[in-house]
Amino acid sequence: MIAQPHFSVEPWAVTEEALDFDMLAQSESVLALSNGHIGLRANLDEGEPFGMPGTYLNAFYEVRPLPYAEAGYGYPEEGQTVVNVTNGKLVRLLVDDEPFDVRYGELVSHRRTLDLRAGVLRREVHWRSPAGREVKVRSVRLVSFVHRSVAAIRYEVEPLDGETRIVLQSELVANEDVPARSEDPRAAAILASPLVSESHATHELRAMLVHRTRESALRMAAGMDHEVEGPQGTVTENESWDDLARVTVSAEVGHGETLTLTKYLAYGWSSQRSMVSIRDQAGAALASARRTGFAGLLEDQRGYLDDFWERADVDLDGDDELQQAVRFALFHTLQSAARAEKRALPAKGLTGDGYDGHVFWDTESYVLPVLTYTAPDAVRDALAWRHSTLDLATERARTLRLEGAAFPWRTIRGHECSAYWPAGTAAFHINADISDAVLRYLNATGDEDFARGAGLELLVATARLWRSLGHHDARGAFHIDGVTGPDEYSAIADDNVYTNLMAARNLAGAAECCARHRRHATALGVDDEEMAAWRDAAAAIAVAFDDELGVHQQSAGFTRHERWDFDATTPDEYPLLLHFPYFDLYRKQVVKQADLVLALVACGDRFSAQEKARAFAYYEGLTVRDSSLSACTQAIVAAEVGHLELAFDYFGEAALMDLDDLEHNTRDGLHMASLAGSWLVAVLGFGGFRDHEGAFSFAPRLPPHIERLAFGLMLRGRRLRVEIVAGEARYELVDGEPLELRHDGTAFTLEGGSPQTFPWRAPKPGAAPEQPAHRAPSRRRPRGSG
Repeated sequence: MIAQPHFSVEPWAVTEEALDFDMLAQSESVLALSNGHIGLRANLDEGEPFGMPGTYLNAFYEVRPLPYAEAGYGYPEEGQTVVNVTNGKLVRLLVDDEPFDVRYGELVSHRRTLDLRAGVLRREVHWRSPAGREVKVRSVRLVSFVHRSVAAIRYEVEPLDGETRIVLQSELVANEDVPARSEDPRAAAILASPLVSESHATHELRAMLVHRTRESALRMAAGMDHEVEGPQGTVTENESWDDLARVTVSAEVGHGETLTLTKYLAYGWSSQRSMVSIRDQAGAALASARRTGFAGLLEDQRGYLDDFWERADVDLDGDDELQQAVRFALFHTLQSAARAEKRALPAKGLTGDGYDGHVFWDTESYVLPVLTYTAPDAVRDALAWRHSTLDLATERARTLRLEGAAFPWRTIRGHECSAYWPAGTAAFHINADISDAVLRYLNATGDEDFARGAGLELLVATARLWRSLGHHDARGAFHIDGVTGPDEYSAIADDNVYTNLMAARNLAGAAECCARHRRHATALGVDDEEMAAWRDAAAAIAVAFDDELGVHQQSAGFTRHERWDFDATTPDEYPLLLHFPYFDLYRKQVVKQADLVLALVACGDRFSAQEKARAFAYYEGLTVRDSSLSACTQAIVAAEVGHLELAFDYFGEAALMDLDDLEHNTRDGLHMASLAGSWLVAVLGFGGFRDHEGAFSFAPRLPPHIERLAFGLMLRGRRLRVEIVAGEARYELVDGEPLELRHDGTAFTLEGGSPQTFPWRAPKPGAAPEQPAHRAPSRRRPRGSG
């Protein structure tokens, strides 16, 4: 294995070979476990020391007021913050009355491994107490993909120097102390003691705590049950209070013996059901977990992941570090959504409380594209969550004096939670991002039931927003003025190209879907006149272009702004948002994250190859990547226009964002969009995969450092496998009916049992583009060869 600065490089695991106290918070995020419903940060089993404690239930939040120095019409009044719920990870250990604490005595060895195939976190510790007693501790932790409400831990202690008094304390703890955070606006608000006790109880080796939040009035139950394997004479006790339940196991453990505690955890929550109902739900989940047993939970977990990796794995030769990183990214992308089941997919998943646990447009634009082609059921559920908030989005549109629905920029439940309206309310492109995710899902799956129901309602509501927000000028062009596009360093702009083109897709897609499902569209009040108005607006959408420079403008007039003085900006003044006023950023040519360049990917069929090359070169010199969303997009377009070395550099940045803590804030949770983006680079960038209007095409191009790339896709119920090597691409239909595809513009039909191979050639790139001073990506040096 090749040593990284902190994690070892392995094809199917991420291993921390030693415990570094300065890395605790980052490791807690990187090694976190989740199934989209429950999230457990990788805090040590004993609870201390920690970087940031964290146990999360998807969409379980508390509300807090949003203060304003000067109020204004339509400003959101309340924010929402994810709650650190009852911690069930804790298993404290005492060795001859000495608490096991890695800060004391001698930590002879300490190793933790996130197993990407088995879906578990393993830990192996050799500790010598201050009194000289030695023990080995082994633990295995999982959050079940199959049993949605269940997590489990097996904790084993082995004395190494004769008979030893061992005590284990397995706990449920609510209202843990949370350390103070930085003033970085991307960090979470601190909520002190957000949970109010409603019930606590114990029975044999089972315990249950029920709490509710003070303001949002959400109710949750956390339960634990245990199996104990130990020498004769092992004794157990059970007790509980409002915020603490504890099962204590004590034994005299001799040489060659072990004391093993298996802990089953179950969580349930609701905004409507009674305390008794929630308590009994958690109790039932515990009973199911006990019946399955720990070995059964492990078997179910492995089976679930075997199926996922068989259809979704990305296999590359030439860089072992990136091989590990892209699988790590896919694993966490799956963890964020697998059992979310009509809940939001937060920007940090359930790995940390950064951004208060909010969901943004990142979900639809970065995470859902990956899941659409690898785990489409999770996409349907995620879009069903958006649909469940349609009433709130409709109410928000009415507040803004608009028609249709105005989906929130940041939220947990569906209410707008951004207190800064230029970056929040004005970023209407979230509507088009949601509709784009709907259209992509329908194109990739052919799910007509969804198309007739929630999908159609989402498309209609978002299309109505654009028709009321935009206007036709005297010449008939359709403009959308005063909006904020993906680039948050440019606010309240006219005719943002990304927003306009995505809105046009929304309008045209809604009209087409309504025409296909007329009876259901009529029930929504859609008639031929409204559909014609949508089509007219889509066809007449304004697309800003600078004739003098020969490039598309990010928004109307953008290329006439003064260029940011990059030479006068020092490396420690990035990210700019923490060092310069937004007013100054808004009036200059400086780009936080890919915006026009993102349009080249999302709406690539609206640009010629020459236009893409010129636009990429121009905006590359303005983009500072103060957002983790940018590197993957720049990599995709760099690959498309032929800058393969640059694409490879950006690929490394996107894939290693959290393993290498490139933005120094992985402690707050993983960057889910960047992780998902590493898959997008591999498949859309180097695989050249595109899905425009339901037509699937490929234009492969490998950078020199990748010798081979293979990946799987789910397309309309078929399983496809693509393998690319130098100059050649092979397509195989693993199962399903024949499929129509295109390779470099050549149409072909792929049938099962008849793989097809085609040659490919990357385009000749123009002059290498330059990045702003101090903002070029690090040159990628491949580490190892698969």
